[in-house]
Amino acid sequence: MVAKAAIKYCQSIGDEVVAKTRQELDISNQAEVFSLFEQERFDAILNCAAYTNVDGAETNKVACLLANDAGVGSLALAAKKINSAFVTISTDYVFDGTKGDFYTQRDSPNPQGVYAQSKFLGEKSARNNCARSIIVRSGWIFGEGGTNFLSVMHKLLGEGKSIKAISDSYGTPTFAKDLAKRLRELAEIDMPAIYHVCNEGEGTTFAEFAEKVCELKGFDKGLVEGVLMDSLSRPAPRPRDSRLKCLFSQKFGLSPLQSWEKALAEFLG
Repeated sequence: MVAKAAIKYCQSIGDEVVAKTRQELDISNQAEVFSLFEQERFDAILNCAAYTNVDGAETNKVACLLANDAGVGSLALAAKKINSAFVTISTDYVFDGTKGDFYTQRDSPNPQGVYAQSKFLGEKSARNNCARSIIVRSGWIFGEGGTNFLSVMHKLLGEGKSIKAISDSYGTPTFAKDLAKRLRELAEIDMPAIYHVCNEGEGTTFAEFAEKVCELKGFDKGLVEGVLMDSLSRPAPRPRDSRLKCLFSQKFGLSPLQSWEKALAEFLG
């Protein structure tokens, strides 16, 4: 989802884009990565690859770590070797969700669960292997081609299907199209740091997001059933409140992203 948005945006501004699928490039295979980077000599790398099955990671730890840690390390080393800017995506899940307020770069991560831990390890691998690493923490990403709940709920509601949506878990939604543009802007600025990137607003719950979808599309809000996070009994722990704010973006001349409500309206067309 994010990769497709990034390809589209970068090509629209005249970049020459090389995009590799999972089948075409195993990012955890250092030899493969080095060979490609030596051949192409990229000016910048945007790493949109990740193992994102949060519950599946609990029983598929090796695959998760290969993508989210070893793969990031390989890309970072190769970027260093060709002196390229390196941008990689991390997650709001590196925080445990107990702060009760927005997380900034001043807050210490405390990842819970295999997926969250793998992403935090990936952050360390990026920094350790390439001084030019730009780490972008984001979360609650939705957009065209997405298969996650936020990206498909409008289709389910549009078909008249009732959905269960968590009403006591908070995050800051992020439109893949807006995230992709910011990834490219950060590569251009080339200021190594950790950035928190999400759409503006006070954050929301899944249930409130679903109700906003109903409001924008004229669907019946009665199709949305609010449920408590703990009632779902999912294998992996998740932060209850992982809302993000960035301390750096505006200091480096980057304007805030549009509100998540406006972004959702754009997504829904």
